[in-house]
Amino acid sequence: MSDGPSDREIARINAEHLISTPLHPADLLFVFGTRRGVGETVDAAVDLWRRGFFRHAIVSGGATGAGGITECTTIKTAMVAGGVPADMILEEHRATNTGENVVFSLPVIDAALGRGNVRSVICLGKVCTSRRYPMTLHRHWPEVVKMLATINCYKVPVERWHVDPEFRAHVLDEWRKIEPYKAKGYIADWP
Repeated sequence: MSDGPSDREIARINAEHLISTPLHPADLLFVFGTRRGVGETVDAAVDLWRRGFFRHAIVSGGATGAGGITECTTIKTAMVAGGVPADMILEEHRATNTGENVVFSLPVIDAALGRGNVRSVICLGKVCTSRRYPMTLHRHWPEVVKMLATINCYKVPVERWHVDPEFRAHVLDEWRKIEPYKAKGYIADWP
Protein backbone atom coordinates (compact mmCIF):
# COMPACT_ATOMS: atom_id res chain seq x y z
CA MET A 1 0.00 0.00 0.00
CA SER A 2 1.40 3.40 -0.96
CA ASP A 3 0.11 6.54 0.73
CA GLY A 4 -3.14 4.98 1.85
CA PRO A 5 -5.75 2.36 1.22
CA SER A 6 -6.97 1.66 -2.30
CA ASP A 7 -10.41 2.77 -3.44
CA ARG A 8 -11.48 -0.88 -3.23
CA GLU A 9 -10.27 -1.21 0.38
CA ILE A 10 -11.95 2.09 1.33
CA ALA A 11 -15.24 0.87 -0.13
CA ARG A 12 -14.96 -2.47 1.69
CA ILE A 13 -14.13 -0.82 5.02
CA ASN A 14 -17.02 1.62 4.60
CA ALA A 15 -19.46 -1.21 3.83
CA GLU A 16 -18.27 -3.80 6.33
CA HIS A 17 -16.63 -1.99 9.22
CA LEU A 18 -17.63 1.67 9.60
CA ILE A 19 -21.24 0.82 10.21
CA SER A 20 -24.08 1.74 12.46
CA THR A 21 -27.48 0.14 12.69
CA PRO A 22 -31.02 1.40 12.93
CA LEU A 23 -31.74 2.06 16.59
CA HIS A 24 -34.81 0.97 18.51
CA PRO A 25 -35.42 1.35 22.24
CA ALA A 26 -33.24 -1.18 24.06
CA ASP A 27 -33.06 -2.67 27.51
CA LEU A 28 -29.40 -1.68 27.89
CA LEU A 29 -26.89 0.83 26.56
CA PHE A 30 -23.37 -0.64 26.66
CA VAL A 31 -20.89 2.24 26.79
CA PHE A 32 -17.37 1.12 25.91
CA GLY A 33 -14.82 3.15 27.84
CA THR A 34 -12.44 5.46 26.06
CA ARG A 35 -9.82 8.11 26.67
CA ARG A 36 -10.42 9.76 23.30
CA GLY A 37 -13.84 11.14 22.47
CA VAL A 38 -15.17 11.15 26.03
CA GLY A 39 -17.26 14.27 25.42
CA GLU A 40 -18.75 12.89 22.22
CA THR A 41 -19.47 9.56 23.94
CA VAL A 42 -21.21 11.25 26.84
CA ASP A 43 -23.19 13.53 24.52
CA ALA A 44 -24.38 10.51 22.51
CA ALA A 45 -25.34 8.58 25.65
CA VAL A 46 -27.26 11.53 27.10
CA ASP A 47 -29.01 12.10 23.77
CA LEU A 48 -30.04 8.43 23.59
CA TRP A 49 -31.36 8.66 27.16
CA ARG A 50 -33.36 11.81 26.47
CA ARG A 51 -34.88 10.18 23.38
CA GLY A 52 -35.88 7.08 25.37
CA PHE A 53 -33.52 4.60 23.72
CA PHE A 54 -32.49 2.66 26.85
CA ARG A 55 -33.74 1.76 30.32
CA HIS A 56 -30.38 0.96 31.87
CA ALA A 57 -26.76 1.54 30.91
CA ILE A 58 -23.45 -0.01 31.77
CA VAL A 59 -20.23 1.97 31.47
CA SER A 60 -17.09 -0.16 31.27
CA GLY A 61 -13.52 1.04 31.48
CA GLY A 62 -10.60 0.88 33.87
CA ALA A 63 -7.96 3.35 35.01
CA THR A 64 -6.03 5.00 32.21
CA GLY A 65 -3.67 7.44 33.84
CA ALA A 66 -1.48 8.08 36.82
CA GLY A 67 -4.41 9.50 38.78
CA GLY A 68 -6.19 6.16 38.91
CA ILE A 69 -9.57 7.57 37.83
CA THR A 70 -11.34 5.01 35.69
CA GLU A 71 -12.90 5.64 32.31
CA CYS A 72 -16.12 4.38 33.90
CA THR A 73 -16.03 7.03 36.62
CA THR A 74 -15.27 9.84 34.16
CA ILE A 75 -18.00 8.84 31.70
CA LYS A 76 -20.67 7.98 34.29
CA THR A 77 -20.10 11.25 36.18
CA ALA A 78 -20.61 13.22 32.96
CA MET A 79 -23.67 11.17 31.96
CA VAL A 80 -25.26 11.91 35.35
CA ALA A 81 -24.40 15.61 34.97
CA GLY A 82 -26.19 15.42 31.61
CA GLY A 83 -29.36 14.07 33.18
CA VAL A 84 -29.11 10.28 33.14
CA PRO A 85 -30.17 8.98 36.58
CA ALA A 86 -27.16 7.54 38.43
CA ASP A 87 -29.10 4.50 39.59
CA MET A 88 -29.78 3.56 35.94
CA ILE A 89 -26.04 3.28 35.18
CA LEU A 90 -24.17 0.10 36.09
CA GLU A 91 -20.40 0.32 36.54
CA GLU A 92 -17.43 -1.81 35.49
CA HIS A 93 -14.02 -0.40 36.52
CA ARG A 94 -11.38 -2.98 35.52
CA ALA A 95 -11.47 -3.36 31.73
CA THR A 96 -8.46 -2.28 29.70
CA ASN A 97 -9.64 -3.47 26.27
CA THR A 98 -12.82 -4.29 24.36
CA GLY A 99 -12.79 -7.98 25.28
CA GLU A 100 -12.46 -7.15 28.97
CA ASN A 101 -15.23 -4.56 28.64
CA VAL A 102 -17.59 -7.39 27.76
CA VAL A 103 -16.20 -10.20 29.93
CA PHE A 104 -16.00 -8.06 33.07
CA SER A 105 -19.40 -6.40 32.47
CA LEU A 106 -21.49 -9.53 32.00
CA PRO A 107 -21.41 -10.54 35.69
CA VAL A 108 -22.30 -6.96 36.67
CA ILE A 109 -25.25 -6.99 34.28
CA ASP A 110 -26.34 -10.41 35.48
CA ALA A 111 -26.20 -9.43 39.16
CA ALA A 112 -28.08 -6.15 38.69
CA LEU A 113 -30.59 -6.95 35.96
CA GLY A 114 -30.38 -10.65 35.18
CA ARG A 115 -28.93 -11.33 31.74
CA GLY A 116 -32.09 -13.19 30.77
CA ASN A 117 -34.08 -9.99 31.33
CA VAL A 118 -31.98 -8.06 28.82
CA ARG A 119 -33.15 -8.77 25.30
CA SER A 120 -31.60 -5.85 23.42
CA VAL A 121 -28.40 -3.82 23.71
CA ILE A 122 -27.12 -0.71 21.98
CA CYS A 123 -23.32 -0.73 21.81
CA LEU A 124 -21.84 2.78 21.96
CA GLY A 125 -18.22 3.50 21.08
CA LYS A 126 -15.78 5.10 18.66
CA VAL A 127 -16.47 4.82 14.94
CA CYS A 128 -12.99 3.50 14.13
CA THR A 129 -13.75 0.36 16.16
CA SER A 130 -17.38 0.14 14.95
CA ARG A 131 -18.44 -3.43 14.32
CA ARG A 132 -15.87 -4.93 16.69
CA TYR A 133 -18.04 -3.81 19.63
CA PRO A 134 -21.08 -5.92 18.73
CA MET A 135 -18.82 -8.71 17.42
CA THR A 136 -17.16 -8.91 20.84
CA LEU A 137 -20.52 -8.81 22.59
CA HIS A 138 -21.85 -11.47 20.19
CA ARG A 139 -18.94 -13.79 21.04
CA HIS A 140 -19.90 -13.76 24.74
CA TRP A 141 -23.64 -13.01 24.63
CA PRO A 142 -25.06 -14.27 21.33
CA GLU A 143 -28.71 -14.40 22.37
CA VAL A 144 -29.19 -10.65 22.87
CA VAL A 145 -30.19 -8.36 19.96
CA LYS A 146 -27.35 -5.94 19.27
CA MET A 147 -27.48 -2.48 17.77
CA LEU A 148 -24.59 -0.11 17.17
CA ALA A 149 -24.23 3.64 17.66
CA THR A 150 -20.86 5.26 17.10
CA ILE A 151 -19.20 8.59 17.78
CA ASN A 152 -16.73 10.41 15.58
CA CYS A 153 -14.05 12.30 17.50
CA TYR A 154 -12.02 13.24 14.44
CA LYS A 155 -11.90 16.47 12.46
CA VAL A 156 -13.41 15.02 9.27
CA PRO A 157 -16.73 13.29 8.56
CA VAL A 158 -16.74 9.49 8.73
CA GLU A 159 -16.98 9.13 4.96
CA ARG A 160 -13.67 11.06 4.68
CA TRP A 161 -11.78 8.94 7.24
CA HIS A 162 -9.12 7.99 4.70
CA VAL A 163 -7.97 11.61 4.13
CA ASP A 164 -7.10 12.32 7.79
CA PRO A 165 -3.81 10.60 8.73
CA GLU A 166 -4.77 9.93 12.36
CA PHE A 167 -8.31 8.76 11.57
CA ARG A 168 -6.98 6.58 8.75
CA ALA A 169 -4.37 4.99 11.00
CA HIS A 170 -6.95 4.15 13.67
CA VAL A 171 -9.47 2.74 11.19
CA LEU A 172 -6.87 0.60 9.43
CA ASP A 173 -5.51 -0.66 12.76
CA GLU A 174 -8.99 -1.70 13.88
CA TRP A 175 -9.90 -3.16 10.47
CA ARG A 176 -6.77 -5.31 10.49
CA LYS A 177 -7.68 -6.76 13.90
CA ILE A 178 -10.94 -8.33 12.70
CA GLU A 179 -9.67 -11.52 11.04
CA PRO A 180 -6.94 -12.33 13.61
CA TYR A 181 -9.39 -11.70 16.47
CA LYS A 182 -11.97 -13.99 14.85
CA ALA A 183 -9.29 -16.68 14.41
CA LYS A 184 -8.35 -16.40 18.10
CA GLY A 185 -12.01 -16.56 19.20
CA TYR A 186 -12.05 -13.05 20.69
CA ILE A 187 -14.95 -11.98 18.46
CA ALA A 188 -17.67 -13.71 16.46
CA ASP A 189 -19.32 -12.96 13.16
CA TRP A 190 -22.21 -10.60 13.61
CA PRO A 191 -24.48 -9.47 10.82
